[in-house]
Amino acid sequence: MAQKNNRQFSIREYRPSDKHSVVSLFRSGTLEHVYPAFFRAMSHPDHVGVALSVSMAGYVLGGSSYFQALLFGSAWAGLIYYCCHEIYNGYLMRRLSADMADIQSHYLENPDNGLWVAEADVNGRAKVVGMVAVTGKMEGEEGERFDDCNGGPTEGEFAQDAGDGGHGEISHMVVTFPWRRKTVGSQLTRKALDFCKERGYARLVLDVSSPQTATASLCQKFGFVQMASHSETHANRWFSKLARINVMRMEKLV
Repeated sequence: MAQKNNRQFSIREYRPSDKHSVVSLFRSGTLEHVYPAFFRAMSHPDHVGVALSVSMAGYVLGGSSYFQALLFGSAWAGLIYYCCHEIYNGYLMRRLSADMADIQSHYLENPDNGLWVAEADVNGRAKVVGMVAVTGKMEGEEGERFDDCNGGPTEGEFAQDAGDGGHGEISHMVVTFPWRRKTVGSQLTRKALDFCKERGYARLVLDVSSPQTATASLCQKFGFVQMASHSETHANRWFSKLARINVMRMEKLV
């Protein structure tokens, strides 16, 4: 049942007619992290030093050419941007060909998973302004993804799941810009937590990349704590190193 509140939006289950809006929201919500990741990487002292060195090399090789210095520096910045874009775009493509390719069977027909949208009245028309998806994970699945080599939990932390029947994982959560800081994200998070309680999951977890500072802050408000951190992504390891993106695993006991 939809949840009403005084902000003129409601939280309800996903409907097949929402697919275009949800996919579009997921696409924009994923790629919006490219620029913050790029600026974050370029402001790192190591990258600043490389940028200055590359620019100086261009200046010298170009015969005291400021244009050559700018060209070399821009090439370095372009490489960093490309790495950031490849990481997020690669993740987007993988998900669009996986669970988001068949939302009906993955979320609606599987009682262990759930997908909800935030719907608001925008200029007299109902519009999807947010979404959250939870995927049920059985015992042992998380261990295959996070190991000690990439900064994952220790054996003692894995023991926490013993006999609990699994946990929930937030696979997607996006809110459109005009509706941020209006409790939409909080209501979606609360819905995900309620679903985990109903399914008997012991905890709710999610992965947050370092540029997603707002998401991390929201999770901390709800009592999520960081349990692991690593810099491994599905992309080439050199892309991950140059982009300097860290992934934090956060969780909350339900």
